Amino acid sequence: MGESVDSKTRLEEGRNIPPALKKLLEWDVVMTKQFVSFMLNFVPLRSLRTHCKVLEYSCHGIAWLAGWLAFCWMIDKPDWYQMQVNLFIGLLTDIVMVAVIKAATRRRRPAINDDPLCFGPDKFSFPSGHVSRGVFITTFLIVLDPVTVVFWPPLMAWTVALCISRLILYRHHILDVLGGILLGLFNALLISILWFDQEGSIWLINWITDERVAGAEYAV
Repeated sequence: MGESVDSKTRLEEGRNIPPALKKLLEWDVVMTKQFVSFMLNFVPLRSLRTHCKVLEYSCHGIAWLAGWLAFCWMIDKPDWYQMQVNLFIGLLTDIVMVAVIKAATRRRRPAINDDPLCFGPDKFSFPSGHVSRGVFITTFLIVLDPVTVVFWPPLMAWTVALCISRLILYRHHILDVLGGILLGLFNALLISILWFDQEGSIWLINWITDERVAGAEYAV
């Protein structure tokens, strides 16, 4: 697998980029390279690079969506319904918003993967879906539906490490990560507005469960 970092932002050929935006993107590429080079001078961050793939998997969209759906299905505790439903909806809105923005901006990732047998992340970079998801989950579990305070430092440390890892792996530029942070915060705000209360969460889960049971009985 060969990976290299472009000297300037790789945009779709033929796209008409405003000069000011083009200059900003080129500055972002240069600053990203300088920032990563500077950060890798520190031994702890060099060691973090070996764990970046683990951090990448820890916030993968499909893994979180499927895992949380399985968690909601297996853990039948009414007191948890509100948290389960709202976090699941937030994961869905995150995936949708990231996909729409990436399709609209179509900014290329800073690293090229030349190995045709290696299946990595999608080819678009802005915003960082991992970062937006990590920021949303952390904000949800600290602000919207707070967990025990003892879990707050690990959650924040995970999110910060995730942001740094996206740069160290050359998955994203600095502006991609900043965009992901803002999107994650916006998603948390959106979920706080759309929030399902306890009664609504119980109704939704019971409705889904009743549909499943009714279908099974009909099949029999």
